[in-house]
Amino acid sequence: MNYIKIYNANILTPGGTVKEGTLVIFDGKILEISDKNIDIPAAVPVDAKGKYLGPGFIDMHVHGGGGHDFMDNTVDAFLAIAKKHAEYGTTALMPTTLSCEQEDLIDTIKTYERADPLNLGGAQFVGLHIEGPYFSMAQKGAQDPKYIRNPDPAEYREILAGTAIIRRWSAAPELPGALDFGRELKQKGILAAIAHTNAIYEEVMEAWDVGYTHATHFYSCMSGVSRRNAYRYAGVIESAYLLDEMTVEIIADGIHLPSALLKLVYKIKGVENIALITDAMRAAGMPAGKSILGSLKTGMEVIVENGVAKLPDRSAFAGSVATANQLVKNMIDLADVSLPDAVRMMTETPARILNLQHQKGTIAKGKDADLILFDKNLRIDTTIVGGRIVHNSSSSHKSAPL
Repeated sequence: MNYIKIYNANILTPGGTVKEGTLVIFDGKILEISDKNIDIPAAVPVDAKGKYLGPGFIDMHVHGGGGHDFMDNTVDAFLAIAKKHAEYGTTALMPTTLSCEQEDLIDTIKTYERADPLNLGGAQFVGLHIEGPYFSMAQKGAQDPKYIRNPDPAEYREILAGTAIIRRWSAAPELPGALDFGRELKQKGILAAIAHTNAIYEEVMEAWDVGYTHATHFYSCMSGVSRRNAYRYAGVIESAYLLDEMTVEIIADGIHLPSALLKLVYKIKGVENIALITDAMRAAGMPAGKSILGSLKTGMEVIVENGVAKLPDRSAFAGSVATANQLVKNMIDLADVSLPDAVRMMTETPARILNLQHQKGTIAKGKDADLILFDKNLRIDTTIVGGRIVHNSSSSHKSAPL
């Protein structure tokens, strides 16, 4: 059977909430949305029991989860991460690397290409995000300094020529060669993002002009106002606020950014320019304690405590252990954002940033049937990817309570 009928749902659509509505899926696409219970005898019925039916969450920056990291470079790790995040409402995600040697990065790319066609039980992969290694040492955060270097045209051209799966690359635009790197990414249709950077306003403006249009984990590992001798300079944070069309992503776990900063980002950038990201590492969905950031072979030891991963000396955060549903709930509880706007920042906005808005990010006829059923506390009941039910809370894998 190719039909699924979800009824008695509060459906979140761009035009508002359709109360006690019905949504019909056919062949992996949304076929019909109605405020009535449509009779389709051939359909598999799903009673939403008054829960919300929203577009699936799109996580455009995730390193791992469930005890695995994408840089473990195994197909099993890729599939397990996709399955774990689907439990929390993620229907599409962007596997993300860390600064590493070129050979390790190429191995990750090849593993992605092998895993992608086998990924039928979890969140869909929507392209690779390379984070690093072209970063400012002064803003390295939890990136391993031994891998950090300036953009190398021979290196990145070889990488880009060998695959079509890279959709995003994060770098520090003030580095020598970073502007040429940004031009090359733009020419290939790859999102160039500013990250781990000590740039000042003038350098950000140059970067914007060549194609750096997005700020990676906004506020984390990036410059704010600085003073050099007697003079003050605006940093990346102020630049992103001044550039109305620059998009930002935030780790809304309530720890990387406290309530006041979540409110400030929302007030200035607005729902249209903010994507929520987990930046989750392998400890997401796992008990607290010791863990590894990055590859099991070459990664850095970290400790997970108080709901966040840290370097062992507690000098920096080391990725988050957040899940997508937590981010949405936090924006409601900590930033006074409405439920529809909070959901948009985890769906519609990342879809537009990644140029996926014609297939994903909103509930509309003809779009991919990437859908989630959830209650008022953002507990995930059911996750549907491309018309396939990949998670149901009545199964053995339940979404953790918030």
